[in-house]
Formats: sequence, structure tokens, C-alpha cells
Amino acid sequence: MTLLIVSATGTLGRQIARRALDEGYKVRCLVRNPRKATFLKEWGAELVVGNICTPSTLAPALEGVTAVIDAATARAADISSFERVDWNGTVNLIQAAVTAKIDRFIYFSILGAEDYPDVPLMEIKRCAELFLKESGLNYTILRPCGFMQGLVSQFAIPILEGQPVWLTGDSSPIAYMDTQDIAKFAIRALSVPETGNRSFPIAGSRAWTGKEIISLCERQSGKDAKVTTLPIGVIRAIRQTFRFFEWSWNAADRLAFTEVLATGKPLTAGMDEVYQVFGIEPKEIGTVDAYLQEYFSRILRKLKELDYEKNKQKEAQSAKQKKKKMMY
Repeated sequence: MTLLIVSATGTLGRQIARRALDEGYKVRCLVRNPRKATFLKEWGAELVVGNICTPSTLAPALEGVTAVIDAATARAADISSFERVDWNGTVNLIQAAVTAKIDRFIYFSILGAEDYPDVPLMEIKRCAELFLKESGLNYTILRPCGFMQGLVSQFAIPILEGQPVWLTGDSSPIAYMDTQDIAKFAIRALSVPETGNRSFPIAGSRAWTGKEIISLCERQSGKDAKVTTLPIGVIRAIRQTFRFFEWSWNAADRLAFTEVLATGKPLTAGMDEVYQVFGIEPKEIGTVDAYLQEYFSRILRKLKELDYEKNKQKEAQSAKQKKKKMMY
């Protein structure tokens, strides 16, 4: 089976590519810049230059392909690209897959997309799901709610560096999952017929609030966090103000997504049936506390090694200076 993986250089896509190669699939990756994707080629994947926003590049990329795994999404900081990438690009890819008579199409959406019609990305994902369902393709929709990898930049690094950590009101508990584990579900779907033409939540073993994540990071790092809380009422007022001005619509859309995380409504789902259908044991899936413990252990060990090297260099430099003084 030959797979075309879209967004294989991303946080999730690279884990999907790695797992597919490890399990013996022939992997082709659609990339915009081959120089930034050399690691995929080194792993054993075939690179094909293209872009889901450029329909003419998709037919050659799909030639000989059996299944497509679409992990593409615009960067969170680039709200203006959501419609171009997550809607137009997804539609282009689905239409090209229909023309190429692709056997399987795995699509990544967001958990709870249908609950927030006023949030641009959530609404776009909901519409893309509907478009895929009506395409006639044999699809599987996976709906994660948060990547553990995002906790590093959002919480771990700011706490280590003594920078402010922002929380929004009573932040919603989120059931994060490691992208390596999410990749397991994507690749397993290819070999499990029961996953065809169905949607599945992909959530971690428990949902964590921002305050709980901060407490974990403080314990593991030995440092106190500088927490700044922005009330939800302030966010709503700012968002409404921004909507009055066309030049600030992107900022308003970004704040709309932030408000999802400040509702206090847990972003999680029951996974018992999902594990059963996919044939994956819950004990195979990592946990947030274990992930952060491993991260801080690795980083703190590296910092100690760097301090040791710096001290050795200082001692060597001091010894040289003493030797020079003795010579004179």
C-alpha cells in the first residue's frame, strides 16, 4: 500500500510518516519545500513537490497512491490562512482523491467542531467533515483535542525561562495526547475495515486544566510559574471591538478560538469504543504527567551538562591566567 501524507513535516505529520515507514508502508510525502523535508527522505519516504492550495500539483502526487492521510492545517498564529488551507486546500485534496479513485482517506478534524459555529477554524473543520462524508470516498475522521507537544511551548519553556504563563479565565480541561500515539490510530485505521466511513474522538486518558499543567511543570522543574490570568469578559469585549474594524478581523478570529478554551467545558471524550475498534490497548498510550516528567528530566540533565562544561572552561581559563602571572 502506498500512502500520501499531507503536512508530513508538521508536529503530527512527521510522527505519522515515521510510524507508517516503521510498519512497512510505502510513504510519499507532499511537500512545498524539499530542503525542509530532507529528514523524511533520509527516513525512507518519497518526496513529491506540491501544495493542496494548488490543485494542478495534486494529480501527479496521487498517481499510484492507495490511501491519503491529511494532517494539514494552518498555523494557529496565521488565522488568515485557515480558509485557504483548511477549507479550500482540503476540498482540493478531496476532489483530487475522488478523481484518482483513492481507496482510503484519513482526515484530521478537531473534537467538538460542531459546537462552535462562531469560531472560524471549528466551523471550517465541521464543513470539511461534511464535504468528505458526501464525497463518496471511504473515509475515517479522527478528532483529537490537544497535542502534548504544545504543552512545552505554552507552559514548560516559559516556566523554565521565568517568563509569564497566560491563562484564560477558568480554562477548559483538555485531554491531551502525544502525537506519536495519535499516529498509531491513523496508521491502524488503514488496516481495520470497521473504521471506514466513521468519525472517532481521539482523547487522552484524562483532561487537564491549565492550572494543573502549571503545577506539574512547577514540581518537575523546581521553579515557580509567573501566571497571568485574562478574564473571559475582557476577551469578549476585545473581540467585539475588533469585529468593528476590517483590519483587525484576524485578531478577533484568534480571540474567538481562545474563548473556546476559556468556557470551562472539558475537551474530552470517552475512548472505550475507540480502543476496541482500533485494537489498541489504553496502556499503550502515554500520559501527560509521564510526558512532562520525561521532558524536564531530559532538559534539566542537559542544562547541568552545559553548566558543567561552562565551569570547566572557566577553570581552564583561570588556570591559564594564573600561569601567565607566575611566568612574569
